[in-house]
Amino acid sequence: MPPEPAADSLALRRPGRRAQALLVELAHFTAKEARACLFAGLFFASVLCVPRGGLLGVPRYDVLLLIAVGIQAWMLATGRESRDELKAICLFHVLGFALEVFKTSGAIRSWSYPDFAYSKLLGVPLFSGFMYAAVGSYIIQAWRLFQLRVEHHPPYWMAGLMAAALYLNFFTHHFIGDFRGYLAAGALGLYARAQVVFRPHRVDRRMPLALALVLIGFFIWLAENLGTFFGLWAYPHQLGAWAVVHLSKWSAWSLLVLMSFTIVTNLKHVKATVQVPA
Repeated sequence: MPPEPAADSLALRRPGRRAQALLVELAHFTAKEARACLFAGLFFASVLCVPRGGLLGVPRYDVLLLIAVGIQAWMLATGRESRDELKAICLFHVLGFALEVFKTSGAIRSWSYPDFAYSKLLGVPLFSGFMYAAVGSYIIQAWRLFQLRVEHHPPYWMAGLMAAALYLNFFTHHFIGDFRGYLAAGALGLYARAQVVFRPHRVDRRMPLALALVLIGFFIWLAENLGTFFGLWAYPHQLGAWAVVHLSKWSAWSLLVLMSFTIVTNLKHVKATVQVPA
């Protein structure tokens, strides 16, 4: 005779209890997402609050740089990020700033930063690198809060080559053609079996890694629309009047998130949660 099901199991089978459990899990998921977005959330709150004319005679871009540095220092001092994680975030900053300098150069002019600032270097305000660092910070925080694990991750050398190719294509497509579509197809094949396992509350959930990266890219695209709406930077088609950022930027951000993800997976404490098939 089969054993009697546990009382908790029976309770969860009831539609009302099941819906309640899902709502509780959704609440925990939302709270953890908000905590993971701490750096990005505080920074973009500053974008909303700092007037375009600046504060106390200090230009807006310079004020935002000071705020970003303050947020980063606070997260390090409170233990929300470790020194090793800070090194990875600084790498995001450097890679992002290099991309900004190239994209805003006179020969390319993909976008521009129209306002004056003392902290501009080669025409790019230094705070811009923190926008890329915010992506890395989110991934690092989410990894810890959701107890992330990755199953069927490709070999690290393959992932590294793909990330390098994606980054280089952001530069080279202006001269030798845009291979984004081919690289995206290659990335989908490389990560086809990869699954991310996360725990919003008590139950482990899983999702294809590629889907997770695309979803993150979408929310960054929404944030980019917010940034351009408030005049932090502008694309050529937005110089006369604001317009929605081209949807193609969604795919670009998704690929950049994959590059950021690859850097994070090389952190020592993260590697222990990444399963690479033999």
